[in-house]
Amino acid sequence: MKSHYVSDLQDGQAVTSLFLVAAKEIRTSQRSGKSWLELALRDRTGSIPAKMWDNFEALAKTFEANEVIQIRGRVKLYNGQKEMTLEQIVSVAARDYELADFLAHTKFDVEKLFAELGAAVGAVRNPWIKRLLESVVNDPAIVPKLKRAPAAMSMHHAFVGGLLEHTVSLIALGRAIVAHYPELDADVLLAGIVLHDVGKIDELSYERATNYTTAGRLLGHITIGTLLVREKIKAIPGFPEPLAILIEHLILSHHGTYEFGSPSLPQTREAIALHFLDDMDSKMAAMRATLEGASGGEEWTERNPALHRALLRTDKFLGGGDSGHPAEAAAGDSSPQRTVPGGPRNSGGAR
Repeated sequence: MKSHYVSDLQDGQAVTSLFLVAAKEIRTSQRSGKSWLELALRDRTGSIPAKMWDNFEALAKTFEANEVIQIRGRVKLYNGQKEMTLEQIVSVAARDYELADFLAHTKFDVEKLFAELGAAVGAVRNPWIKRLLESVVNDPAIVPKLKRAPAAMSMHHAFVGGLLEHTVSLIALGRAIVAHYPELDADVLLAGIVLHDVGKIDELSYERATNYTTAGRLLGHITIGTLLVREKIKAIPGFPEPLAILIEHLILSHHGTYEFGSPSLPQTREAIALHFLDDMDSKMAAMRATLEGASGGEEWTERNPALHRALLRTDKFLGGGDSGHPAEAAAGDSSPQRTVPGGPRNSGGAR
């Protein structure tokens, strides 16, 4: 039974608990010649580096990365960051733990997210696009992966269900942007939102730890997704070739630049919109993860790897969470609780 979680660990705390080994390495100091065992320990709330300095050689042979171990150790601060010094490591049988304790997971209900996705697809008016999207979101070989896949290795939505959360968030953003720019084709944009990252279901493996599959390393999710969608389109007799090209262009261009891996630059309204919506949602999610993971009274977070900067905790900067904004003060706690990213679905559906 797991007792302590990474997010709750404090400096000086003695810890006896279960953790998943995210990384394992024996390191040697070039200066002193001393070796030590270095681990990255993880649970559903985060990860923490850990070191064992003495009598680790035999123990290191009893477990591998992606296995669950029980440790006894103590938390300390090193260069302002928490890490653990380990005193004991014990292997753990699979029957003695719940794997869900060690995998970060979307905070939203996956079935509700998937229902939101299905409702958006069901509201599509273009019959070709609707048939294409239904062939993806109703495919029994795809659905289980779509419900579990992360959206990235580490940059954003890097947890079980992250891809679905990201997609549903983009659906809400897409509705808002189409309402503001009615020249956008809502169905084409929705096709890009649903399909742009679908290749991640096979680019990444995510049973015990998120990692790249061999296909993911060799092809990448843009190529994998484009090939998957092309197969689905070919299975629909009479699918218009120009529409197929527009949809494939959304997948191929959504990273925005050659530098960031797009084989093509966005060259349609919907492709431009998709790129910037995707970029905004990923960056906001990365900020959310960093800000929610911050602890203590410091005004600044640790460096955010996606944005290459530390972030200001505005609640601390403004003094106890009151931003001083009159609208927020008037609203109080009356705002409705979100059940899915982006709030409740617009009953008007897609254009």
